[in-house]
Amino acid sequence: MKLPIKYSESSFSERREARNEYITKQNNLCYFCGKPLDDPAPKVVTDKKINWSIFPKNFLKYPIHLQHDHETDKTEGAVHNYCNAVMWQYYNK
Repeated sequence: MKLPIKYSESSFSERREARNEYITKQNNLCYFCGKPLDDPAPKVVTDKKINWSIFPKNFLKYPIHLQHDHETDKTEGAVHNYCNAVMWQYYNK
């Protein structure tokens, strides 16, 4: 698969494949915080206050998300679910 992909034009299985490829390319490290994706997001990230009402109901259901830029719709990397929330709320990504 050629990365990045357009998030909104991709099927669930294509997004999963892209997420897995990013995990491999990133050596299993989060695109945002740089910590292992097998571990929870670090305290420096989880200490940030999140307005959970702006996120989909099951946002935290999956521990690793496929991050995409909301302006370009292109994927950027694999991130912890909490890192994704911080990127969305604090950095409009």
